[in-house]
Amino acid sequence: RIEFSGREFALAMDPQQRIFLECAWEALENAGYDCQRCGDRMGVYAGVGLNQYWVFQIAPDRQLLESAAGYQTVIGNEKDFLTTRVSYQLDLKGPSLDIQTACSTSLVATSLACQSLLSYQCDMALAGGITIHALQKSGYFYQEGGILSPDGHCRAFDAKAQGTVPGSGVGIVVLKRLEDALADGDCILAVIKSSAINNDGSMKVGYTAPSVEGQAEVIAEALALAGIEADSISYVETHGTGTRANS
Repeated sequence: RIEFSGREFALAMDPQQRIFLECAWEALENAGYDCQRCGDRMGVYAGVGLNQYWVFQIAPDRQLLESAAGYQTVIGNEKDFLTTRVSYQLDLKGPSLDIQTACSTSLVATSLACQSLLSYQCDMALAGGITIHALQKSGYFYQEGGILSPDGHCRAFDAKAQGTVPGSGVGIVVLKRLEDALADGDCILAVIKSSAINNDGSMKVGYTAPSVEGQAEVIAEALALAGIEADSISYVETHGTGTRANS
């Protein structure tokens, strides 16, 4: 059972941390595990988006920050404590790491969680990420040549693609070594055959631009680690921003 005081829970904590904790509990419940009774070492690998709640709601409240609850307010809004809060509240004893790699955060967290499982640092792992925009009804200013769409629509891989749009979401997966999952009779939704991580360095036109060479290299590495051929893949899910392609 997880309990917070009304002020800490509803006012002083980043909603992203609260919702991520709720979803971590739900993920374990859907997987059929009671964290209070599970004896396995369970790790947590995840990242969180920009804390807009702090910027717009907490930082202007000097009275709250200077009160006795000020220290707990800072802890409830600092990125560093996303995963350790989950580990504390759910009594999880495995590694607990915050991962921050911008758009690739959730996938990098999943990859590192897999490596932790393969090296037996933990027996199960929660991996994922969350980003929630505090100003739910706000819009954005379109700038010619920027990443944002002029009409509020994202048309990924479409000839009419003009940009992306901001969004909110959370995702968490429960990971386990395949042989252990089979032995324990777990419900297996998917098998991760391999993962790979690299960086583009400066081989691109700008800091926020993708690198064709870098992406090709990491895909080739993941295929090699999995021991499969590219033509055996029938479905590809990508990070499609819908930005305009150069002619």
